[in-house]
Amino acid sequence: GPLAMRLMDAFYALLTRDCGLSKKTVLEGFSRGGLFAFNWAARNPEKVACIYADAPVCDFKGWPGGRGAGKGSPEDWARLLKLYRMTEERALRAGRNPYNPKDNLRPLARNGIPLLHVVGDADDVVPVAEHTAIVERRYKRLGGRIEVIHKPGVGHHPHSLRNPKPIVDFITASFSPTPQPRPARCEKAGAAR
Repeated sequence: GPLAMRLMDAFYALLTRDCGLSKKTVLEGFSRGGLFAFNWAARNPEKVACIYADAPVCDFKGWPGGRGAGKGSPEDWARLLKLYRMTEERALRAGRNPYNPKDNLRPLARNGIPLLHVVGDADDVVPVAEHTAIVERRYKRLGGRIEVIHKPGVGHHPHSLRNPKPIVDFITASFSPTPQPRPARCEKAGAAR
């Protein structure tokens, strides 16, 4: 939600300003983390090198809302509405929603952010047809580059791949770190922990 976006903004500033890490980040979003990764990228597309999403929630109406083929989560739906400060009516309204990843792909495509989704074809929590398949169609239509790796017969878990090489290859091909000196204040912050 919005609070998580502000916290990530502060974390990003700390890592890039104080620790000298790359200005372009690799985002990973697993399950509900898809909401976070895609929403932060849509707000900050110039700061994102690529997104690796694994069984990602791309439409909160389906999960946690339960308004589709997948299993919803009434408790998480109530939390989402509170955190996003939305009524259920507003959250379910047809059309573009500023917090729904499937509705906010244009900034990512415009900035050339490559996407990799790893999905289980038997996922009954975050069904591929209602999440990744919609993102894949829309992203390609916008001129974006997306690769989807399907795991036949696999549900929502386990995440990742038995052999993560395709994921590592995607990230290394998408990300070119620029070596930067590590500021002294980051060294002190790390030593204090």
